[in-house]
Amino acid sequence: MAARRGGIIVISSHVARGGVGNRGMGFALERLGFTVWAVPTVTMPYHPGHGPAERIVPEDSAFARLLEALADRRLASVAAIVSGYLASPAQADAVARLVGAVKAARPDALYVCDPVIGDEGRLYVAAEIACAVRDRLLPLADLATPNAFECAWLAEGGEGELGDLQQLAAAARRLGPPRTVVTSAPALMRGQTANLLITDAETVVVEHRTVESRVKGAGDVLAALVTARLLEGREPPKALELATASVLELVALSAQLERDELPLPEGQHALVRPSALVNVRRVATGR
Repeated sequence: MAARRGGIIVISSHVARGGVGNRGMGFALERLGFTVWAVPTVTMPYHPGHGPAERIVPEDSAFARLLEALADRRLASVAAIVSGYLASPAQADAVARLVGAVKAARPDALYVCDPVIGDEGRLYVAAEIACAVRDRLLPLADLATPNAFECAWLAEGGEGELGDLQQLAAAARRLGPPRTVVTSAPALMRGQTANLLITDAETVVVEHRTVESRVKGAGDVLAALVTARLLEGREPPKALELATASVLELVALSAQLERDELPLPEGQHALVRPSALVNVRRVATGR
């Protein structure tokens, strides 16, 4: 794959403390040499998993105007858009319009939709937001990066649980994007966790040892790193392999340091040259 030069628009939550949402994605992308245009969908003091906190959500009209202003500026220099956590259904419409404007200015720009809607068997956004992501953004995406629960919810109309690798692969193919990365998926080997790359033609399983951790932000950083590696010109399986190794190394370091956030400053070497061991396997789960 040819490398694509340019900046990356990152649209997600912003926290004052921690490495989730825009904070984690922006750090990872800038460490790899990319210019980042960061758009907050909500501002919080820290990840809500750490406890209740004030949320500052921009008015839908103000958010839309902010993205419209971006759309008037140098879109041909934008190589990718990554969208993550949304705080209202209307934000999905504004993001969709921006994606359309970027694609019109630069047809080879990559749109990565990280549908941050839930985990561990439950939604943590309103169903209306989850449906807006499914109906407005997934059809536009070149790549989606749901976790296993999100993949099942989005593909099954909000119902059903898919824990089997074959079922997850089939569900991912119903989401719409030509490529889907499913995180926190079942592995082929016992005691391991996997990320799956699913296309019409194949399923690639990137698995590694399971690290017990409650760290926040791993999915955000993985989506950013896969995007970066694709823009570097890596083939999708290699992009996922490198991104998975980086995140595994960071999660392991967070456990060693007894942190509940990714230790991005201390572990930034893992973003550039990951050394964690991951196994890559191809399995037959095509149509």
